Amino acid sequence: MRAVRLTGWQRPPDLCEIPEPVAAPGGVVLRVAGAGLCHSDLHLMHWPAGTLPYELPFTLGHEVTGTVAELGPGATGVDVGEDVIVYGPWGCGRCRRCSRGEEHLCERRSLQRGCGLGRDGGLAEYLAVPSPRLLVPLGGLDPVAAAPLADAALTPYHAIRRALPHLRPGDRAVVIGVGGLGHVAVQLLAALSGARIVAVDVREEALDLAREAGAAEGVPAGDDALAAIGSGAAAVVLDCVGSDATLALAAAVVAPGGHLSIIGMAGGTFPLRRGAVPMETTVVMSNWGTRAELAEVVALAREGVIHLAVETVPLEEVPAAYERLERGEVRGRFVAAPNGGETA
Repeated sequence: MRAVRLTGWQRPPDLCEIPEPVAAPGGVVLRVAGAGLCHSDLHLMHWPAGTLPYELPFTLGHEVTGTVAELGPGATGVDVGEDVIVYGPWGCGRCRRCSRGEEHLCERRSLQRGCGLGRDGGLAEYLAVPSPRLLVPLGGLDPVAAAPLADAALTPYHAIRRALPHLRPGDRAVVIGVGGLGHVAVQLLAALSGARIVAVDVREEALDLAREAGAAEGVPAGDDALAAIGSGAAAVVLDCVGSDATLALAAAVVAPGGHLSIIGMAGGTFPLRRGAVPMETTVVMSNWGTRAELAEVVALAREGVIHLAVETVPLEEVPAAYERLERGEVRGRFVAAPNGGETA
């Protein structure tokens, strides 16, 4: 079968031919419907060997939906032919946190590996999943368009749930970076809080997308962004980029006693020192979310609360799509359809 694989550090991925997977005991094989392309994948490509404890090669793609094609011996809980979304953080499955569905905080640090992150992911025609407990039924959602729910929606949802106690009606909530995660973060804040949402991005088309999603203001990133928002004006800040510049802006606009969630992985340094961050500010490096939260995200999508801006590409065009993603030439999220398919 065809698969897009990371075969070397600091180089683009390759479209390869590899054997189709077979369902292991207790496991499942999916015929992949959709697999999202994420900036995290770009970071994997750029980082030098030794940055992460991953062995090459492996198939990329951690936002995955598909149809159950095969059940391994002893696998229960899903049916052949059922459309599902994959919960990406594949923990050890045995520690206390994994038993509570908190694989993203696995005590054995298995969070460092997951679907498309050190283990074979969904940018392929078929995907082997270790256990049905890592699957959530889609309940009628378009499986191609729904793929980014696994990260682009789950990650901001997890961060926003933690931030909601800090928001009162009319408070300002700032979302920095309106890409795949940011445009969903705006929608979730609009639906779950009474906050006045301010979106920040370097691209005017991204700010237009944010306004469509529910942002009251769109602020161009740059030297004038702080003056446009106001120092200490935001009760909550979600930084979906994580560069030096965006982290500095986040620290400057968050209010005393406010909440700042760092979601983006651009490798910036946060200025955590007196005078740079208001007193009593909560700063969290947010990571993915729980399986229970993924089920809640799917429910929100079924209710029409979340709408993902998706551009579908065939598997053979994924390497070129990653280049476009790096240049910022996407409105929302690229989704590969390895076996064909169109968005609703």
